[in-house]
Amino acid sequence: MDRFKSSIKPPNEISQESIWFIFLNDGILLLPGIEKSSLPNKYQLEAIHEIIDEFYFLGEHEEKEYYVARLIEEPETDFFEFIRLRKSYYVLEEREFFLAARAFQTLYFHTRNRYCGKCGGKTIIEKNEFARTCTVCSEVFYPQQAPAVIAAVVKDDKILLGRSKRFPVEMYSVLAGFVEPGESLEDCVKREVREEAGIEVKNIQYFGSQTWPFPNSLMIGFTAEWESGEIKIDEEEIVDADWFFHDKLPVIPDTVSIARKLIDNFVETRK
Repeated sequence: MDRFKSSIKPPNEISQESIWFIFLNDGILLLPGIEKSSLPNKYQLEAIHEIIDEFYFLGEHEEKEYYVARLIEEPETDFFEFIRLRKSYYVLEEREFFLAARAFQTLYFHTRNRYCGKCGGKTIIEKNEFARTCTVCSEVFYPQQAPAVIAAVVKDDKILLGRSKRFPVEMYSVLAGFVEPGESLEDCVKREVREEAGIEVKNIQYFGSQTWPFPNSLMIGFTAEWESGEIKIDEEEIVDADWFFHDKLPVIPDTVSIARKLIDNFVETRK
């Protein structure tokens, strides 16, 4: 998202060349291409404008406006294709994928906060900040992301990888979990690794973060070292876990995820 200028104030007139992220549930509407798909502009959407239910301004990049919109139904045309947002990473440029993630989370916020969670009144969009305000009790709602830690735990020259029940049968990844109320990120790392794999860790170091729009998580990555204990999986979240050498890894996550970046970092430091 280099140099993307986010904004909540749209221009007075929508340009025909403006770029649009169009969603129907978790599917994104794209223009198919030979090597890469592309995002439609306003002119290309004229044929389906009647099934666009709502739209919001996102900001600008390279003098082009960006919007996000939701469809009422799938258009009856072969001009477009629908791809699940998670899979669009393979057909979009990386910058466009993460802009799509921003767009999806923006739409998620607006569609789930039309009514006040306190009194049930209707909310309206604030003009000067990214928020919605209740027209009855004046409660203000802001976008929220659920913080989750993800950690690469190393013991000697091996990395701890586990297989979740949600994964494809072959795939393994580093351990992760959501932060609980009142819990620090480092304490969450210790708890999640203890709960899922039965071991204690030390030397917890921040690695990086990544927004993860499925639907609205913020993944905070750490590295850590084994301190004590033997692997004992919880059998609820994890169905298998083991220590792996850098040159004998199982199937691991795709390169788009911070999980893969953590694993790749381990591999690079062991070559």
